Amino acid sequence: MAVTAAMVKELRERTGAGMMDCKKVLVETDGDMEKAIELLREKGLAKAAKKAGRIASQGLVKLAFAADGSKAAAVEVNSETDFVAKNEEFIEFVEKLSNMALDTTVASQEEFMALPYGEEGTVQEALTAKISKIGENMNVRRFVKLDKAGVVYVGYVHGGGKIGVIVGFETEAALADIQVMGKDVAMQVASMNPKFIDESYIDPEYLENEKKILVQQALNEGKPADIVEKMVVGRLKKELKETCLVEQKFVKDNELTVKQYVEQTAKATGKSIKVVEMIRYEVGEGIEKKEENFAEEVAKQMAN
Repeated sequence: MAVTAAMVKELRERTGAGMMDCKKVLVETDGDMEKAIELLREKGLAKAAKKAGRIASQGLVKLAFAADGSKAAAVEVNSETDFVAKNEEFIEFVEKLSNMALDTTVASQEEFMALPYGEEGTVQEALTAKISKIGENMNVRRFVKLDKAGVVYVGYVHGGGKIGVIVGFETEAALADIQVMGKDVAMQVASMNPKFIDESYIDPEYLENEKKILVQQALNEGKPADIVEKMVVGRLKKELKETCLVEQKFVKDNELTVKQYVEQTAKATGKSIKVVEMIRYEVGEGIEKKEENFAEEVAKQMAN
């Protein structure tokens, strides 16, 4: 498979590795992007590979909650420019969609877009009309509704709608008793972007894959094979502390983990509290923005 400038650009943006290193691993993996990322990590060339993708598009995330916290919803709607994202009509549209998501029973995007939107027809028809009126492309990108029995939901919105987080707590405590703690934990998710709630939520396949990469990294560093296993266990534990919410250091008090902070509130209320759900929407996450000049620059360097 021919390696294109666009592929090199995407890999560079997702890993932070050098341009020529990106080109080499793409050639080596026959253009397989995920294998190329793994190879860069094994070689110790990827700086993080933590981004889900480039955050490039504009828009808003809006959250909606039941008064008692028994259900919650999030919606992301994209626009081409931040100017439109601040438009009152656009804001009102996204807010109404978040409330619709809270009350709906549909699960798919297709069904959601077919829901009635007042006198404007369906959600899709209302969107089309707003695109025509505002003069800029818009997209209802995703929505989620959370309403698990025995769970209380709390949220946090950052940057006027750039990031929206909902955290679900399994507890018999009332919303008022956990509101402050819940918002703090949601702010933690917004800030630190954990991949998982705790180790029990991690896919065994993901764990095995991470272990394989860490083993290869250690071997590439010239570490003796007999101590690699022990090293990898240590490195994996460290990585899990960074990627699991409850294991992370609490940003408001580094003396505590998030789990310990939640336990403090549980002790104060006299009721057990456990984090069981976590949703984080970031505007434009994974959507690539056109950067033609940069693509041309990559193409020129590849040609050399």
